[in-house]
Amino acid sequence: MKIYHTLFSAFGSRNWWPAETAEEVIFGAILAQNTTWKNVKQAILALQERGKLSFKEIAQMELKEIAELIKPARFFNQKAKALKVFADYFGIRYNFQIEKMKEVQLSQLREELLSLYRIGPETADSILLYALKKPIFVIDAYTKRILSRHNLMKINDSYEAYQKFFMDNLPCDVQLYNEFHALLVHTGYLYCKPEPLCEECPLANFFRKEKI
Repeated sequence: MKIYHTLFSAFGSRNWWPAETAEEVIFGAILAQNTTWKNVKQAILALQERGKLSFKEIAQMELKEIAELIKPARFFNQKAKALKVFADYFGIRYNFQIEKMKEVQLSQLREELLSLYRIGPETADSILLYALKKPIFVIDAYTKRILSRHNLMKINDSYEAYQKFFMDNLPCDVQLYNEFHALLVHTGYLYCKPEPLCEECPLANFFRKEKI
């Protein structure tokens, strides 16, 4: 919580995830794999302009048409398939209703999501936390870099180990998990780069650091 309060004092609320609907969050989580958020926004805008930012629409589209619209997000053929597979699952299992998904227990939903094409732990947990408001902490590369450089974890520790570390040491709270993850991403983006800018970082004097 000291880390959280330090970062919140430095940056304030990050208002993450930037989306108008839960479905848009899910689109963003899938499209964000291995690309920048700038590219994701361009792909989402392209879908929006064509009236296709809906999984009900995606379910009726050909893969080629989806891929053409999401080209800015890179790896567009694989991501088109990922969107199509999710749309089919969402339609068949939940009749395209987010509220129906929210009624299901977190563990079951996570298992379902992880069984889908190209949805790994980070993408699944982003969907669970940001779209479905389930209390699960999202781990990303920035988070691993920050914690390992402050000797709280090892850089090669598993996703599950990092997630357990946060969830064992924080209150179980959706908004806290949301805000904390967003603050870590922002800190990583600004300061915890491959060549870190430690002296400028709000966590500069928080722990003894060793470059990893």
